[in-house]
Amino acid sequence: MSASEAMVVIGAGQCGARAVQVLRDEGWDGPVTLIGEETHAPYERPPLSKAVLLGERSPAQCAVHGEAFYREREVDWRGACGAMSIDRAARRVALSNGETVAYRRLLIATGATPRCLSLPGHALAGVHVLRNADDALAIAAELEPGRCIAVIGAGFIGLEVAASAVQRGCRAVVLEAAPRALMRAVPAEVAQRLVDLHRERGVEIRFDVRIDHLEGDDRIRAVVLADGSRVTCDALIVGIGVTPRVELAQQAGLDLAEGGIAVDALLRTSDPHIYAAGDVCAFTHPLYGRRIRLECWRNAEDQARTAALNMLGGEETHRAVPWFWSDQFDRTIQIAGLPAFGTATARRETGAASTIFFALDDDGVLVGASGVGPNSEIAREVRIAQELIARRARIAPERLADRSVKMKSLLSEEVQ
Repeated sequence: MSASEAMVVIGAGQCGARAVQVLRDEGWDGPVTLIGEETHAPYERPPLSKAVLLGERSPAQCAVHGEAFYREREVDWRGACGAMSIDRAARRVALSNGETVAYRRLLIATGATPRCLSLPGHALAGVHVLRNADDALAIAAELEPGRCIAVIGAGFIGLEVAASAVQRGCRAVVLEAAPRALMRAVPAEVAQRLVDLHRERGVEIRFDVRIDHLEGDDRIRAVVLADGSRVTCDALIVGIGVTPRVELAQQAGLDLAEGGIAVDALLRTSDPHIYAAGDVCAFTHPLYGRRIRLECWRNAEDQARTAALNMLGGEETHRAVPWFWSDQFDRTIQIAGLPAFGTATARRETGAASTIFFALDDDGVLVGASGVGPNSEIAREVRIAQELIARRARIAPERLADRSVKMKSLLSEEVQ
């Protein structure tokens, strides 16, 4: 088979690595090329802020596949090689090394890049973002006992880094511009549970903070706030969100939406030969009837499979219920669906230190569930909630809140 019959994936992260696996698992025996900018083989990102920072795992131990996978599956993995442009008419991708790669079908799984500070002092040594393996190794080297680690942003990355820093014997200070943590991700009560947990473990968290500039000589020494006060620190981690990497798609003239690459129900872009999946993809979810973009491990996994099957001629609609988790200290938060779309909440205590908050829309449809506590006390209930969300179930709020009502029984008593 000629090279022009190749399946090409741009982006050697979780999504890209899974996509090439599915292509092979589903019987594609033509050429497969995986293009990535990093020298590391594709790896999972969730352990970076936890196990890697704690020194429990190396980036190599976070690999999506073993070293032999790409050789045995005849995947042409091209590391340290970025995609520079897409010629849609010729169906070719130009690479940073001067080569071009022809494609039969192309998947863009370029993910996202961290937002950086644009304040004076942002280029000082000791100022970090966390997105890739090298970032994690650089931050891990900063976490020496007794040092002070400042974190800008009380989102999941910021809180996970703060937890890892404290567990490594550091002092951690989290600075957040918003009035509370995790503003767009979880209900206020869930966020407060996590904030309380962090404070109990010694993390200092400040809200409604405005930063004026960063201070230092050769490296960061302090974060100077708008009121003139200073937060001295030995290192600073910036966790203020990410921006989808849509430059290739934009240059190629593909449609964009919601900050990402617009795709249809099959994850196909405005060019029928090009698909997009993962963090960079903006798709209409059939459960919610609106275009969304998700930044999480599970979505990268699920969409990798959907996109790969459809690149092979399938007609599979992506309809997986969103699911996300975060481990912080000895607690886990699990989120099913999209709680932000809810207008009413039902609360169920599932253990001495665990609660699940169910989000219902104006029609009483369950649209999200947020659980916080020990994993053993929330995981099963969140899985059942995920199935109820997939069914667009209407459950009476008092039944959801009643701990004596088994969650599994709710699967057969939906309010119609």
